[in-house]
Amino acid sequence: MRRARTTVPLAFPIALVVATGVIGTFFDRSTEIYFINALVSVSMVVALYVFVGNSGVLSFGHMSFVAVGAWTAGVLSVPVEEKPATMPSLFGFLGDTTVGNIPSLLLAALVGGVFALVAGLPLMRLSGLAAGIATFAVLEITNNILRYYEKIGPGLNVFSSVPETTDLQQAAIGAVVAIVVAFTYQVSRFGRQLRAARDDAPAARAVGISVYRQRLIAFAVSGALAGFAGGLYVHFLPINVDAVYLDLTFITLAMLVIGGMTSLWGAVVGALAVSGLDSLLAEAENGLGGVDLPAGSRTIVVGALMALVLILRPDGITRGREVSLGRLLRPRSAKEGAA
Repeated sequence: MRRARTTVPLAFPIALVVATGVIGTFFDRSTEIYFINALVSVSMVVALYVFVGNSGVLSFGHMSFVAVGAWTAGVLSVPVEEKPATMPSLFGFLGDTTVGNIPSLLLAALVGGVFALVAGLPLMRLSGLAAGIATFAVLEITNNILRYYEKIGPGLNVFSSVPETTDLQQAAIGAVVAIVVAFTYQVSRFGRQLRAARDDAPAARAVGISVYRQRLIAFAVSGALAGFAGGLYVHFLPINVDAVYLDLTFITLAMLVIGGMTSLWGAVVGALAVSGLDSLLAEAENGLGGVDLPAGSRTIVVGALMALVLILRPDGITRGREVSLGRLLRPRSAKEGAA
């Protein structure tokens, strides 16, 4: 029973991801792309949840770690012979090095984690609005460096010649890996201490918990998962610097808020639900079943939905709760009691 209580909150998000991957196999390639995108979004939102959900501090800068991960995996996985044509100004070791798919993802996670650790050293002393604005500044700085500094990437150009290895299977495995890491962190001593600091920071400090240290650890873990998600993303689509900027920041935050930002279950449900809605609206913008929505309708609808959830159900559609054994057995227990 004790083992079941521990594994149920992990099993349900994994089962939902696996089910999404299995369902995607029954569709043609044009529709399968939406399922892959949804599973990659799960990795991004789970990365965001690790910090925001456990610390209670809002971050607008996590797409900078996704972008750095995408740049790392993208630059290192392009064949050496094709780099001079697409990225002629690269540093020597970047231009002379090519790695495979899995090593590129691991390096993306490593670089994302190190970048988050370095950025978090000054930022994790901040709270509230100041922390949110500071993380947004990190996003702006990162975007401009990647945009104009062509010694580390393609600059304004689209990443080309990156092997498109993120298929349905790899996207699902990547999402499962992100979920397992996030769950392992949240049930660890570090995760419990950070949530205690989130709920009552003065009391946490009184019992010897370093709020700064716990936030920094979560920020680094979150950055590593975001970098890993960025590696999956660049191996899925030929992206440019604007693809990992404000639009992606908004949609991932909307997914987390709508699902429930204080639970891993909410992060997974929100990512898949909003991705499905976004894909449906994208088809409607191109004409679907006689419906032809104007361009930009996707952002308007998702924004309105996020505002509606914040007004009517601030904790998200999952109420910010994990799936637990007690909640699953409660209806049955109630019926037995009535009998």
